[in-house]
Amino acid sequence: MSRIPLMLPALLLAPALAAATPAMPTLLAPRERPAVENRILESRLETLLPALMAETKLDMWLVLSREYAEDPVYFTLVPQPSFAARRTTLLVFHRKPDGTVERLAVNRYPLGAPYSAAWAGGDLDEQWQALGKLIAERDPKRIGVNTSRDWAIADGLSQGLRERLLAVLPDGYAQRLVSAEDLVVRWTETRTADELPHHAQAMAVARAVVAEAFSNQVITPGKTTTDDVSWYIRNRFEAMGLPVWFHPDVNRQRAGDECGRDSTFCGSEGLIERGDVLHTDVGFCYLKLCTDTQEMGYVLREGETDVPASLKAALATGNRWQDLLTGNFVAGRSGDAILAATRAAAEAEGIPSSTYSHPLGFFGHAAGPTIGMWDDQDGGTPGGEWPLHPRTAYAIEGNVRAPVEDWGDTWVQVKLEQGGYFDGEKLTYPAGRQTEWHVVR
Repeated sequence: MSRIPLMLPALLLAPALAAATPAMPTLLAPRERPAVENRILESRLETLLPALMAETKLDMWLVLSREYAEDPVYFTLVPQPSFAARRTTLLVFHRKPDGTVERLAVNRYPLGAPYSAAWAGGDLDEQWQALGKLIAERDPKRIGVNTSRDWAIADGLSQGLRERLLAVLPDGYAQRLVSAEDLVVRWTETRTADELPHHAQAMAVARAVVAEAFSNQVITPGKTTTDDVSWYIRNRFEAMGLPVWFHPDVNRQRAGDECGRDSTFCGSEGLIERGDVLHTDVGFCYLKLCTDTQEMGYVLREGETDVPASLKAALATGNRWQDLLTGNFVAGRSGDAILAATRAAAEAEGIPSSTYSHPLGFFGHAAGPTIGMWDDQDGGTPGGEWPLHPRTAYAIEGNVRAPVEDWGDTWVQVKLEQGGYFDGEKLTYPAGRQTEWHVVR
């Protein structure tokens, strides 16, 4: 199979920089990605979905979508290439007595494998009548629909589609409709063995592009702006066919900033000068799997040959905070419980920190246990009660604050975010994590 050549620019291979630069993996060419996505999808539908429907006690799951108003989980369920739910696509998952799940599509344009066409035609009213007949024939007792107060990902059933569904249900069936939010969250948060190598590659690409961006290949002190670096990162991802799910953020910190021990956010935009601390936050998706990465850089002053010791110590403190957080990852423990235990451990070690980590997967801000919010460190937000499950991925995200030698009263905020995978016993970083500063010379 052909691959996208992602060779590092020659400048980055200089001995002074090579050791700190993560290797750039070779990704599938865009034309070859749909086949891989479809193999993964078929495996998930064949092995994962039946188990999750049994776990959540649903006999049938309906995912109903219209073109350009697709349910958030629609594209996680349909084969690629697919760009819309033409014109109305009604997906039906029926759990049979033997535990297997029947996968049916009621739509004008048949999807093909891994779905069987239960109806095809051109009349919209007939399409809905066909759905009602299909439901009546299978007589499910609990029918899951995507409605949720707390999970946006699980709230994809529009009012108009719900009204059409109610109009075609047999008498008494409306009472059988229940929220499918637990199934939606479990479907989107669970990672399979087939996905892990590709997710790890995506995380490694994110780290390698950040290493490029925080180098002299991109930054000339006194000339380059944070916005220049932000657009370099975005253009680099898009040139690889990797859609970003938010515009990259790049900011700087320096002596004299308003940043202290208890600051919520430190950093500003503008011209990058020598002595600046740099931070970036980037996220893109590859084979439907999304990344979310934050790393730190430093611009050497004239005459400096290394990062100041106080900044090295601050990054090491950030790594220690990560260890405290991931050490509290215990299967079945809620996001709020992990948050509380991490805060207590950090306070016991005198580490000023904030924790706001979240699941990764089909979405950058995916559903699952919410482990703090940047503006709420007390817990109790939607998702805080959700338990930690095995075979799930996370953005280990947060920050620590530390004093800096020669910065006076100004502290530095080390903001870190790395992709991690929880196997049920421990969390690991498939693409590693930042333990050394990126250096601009």
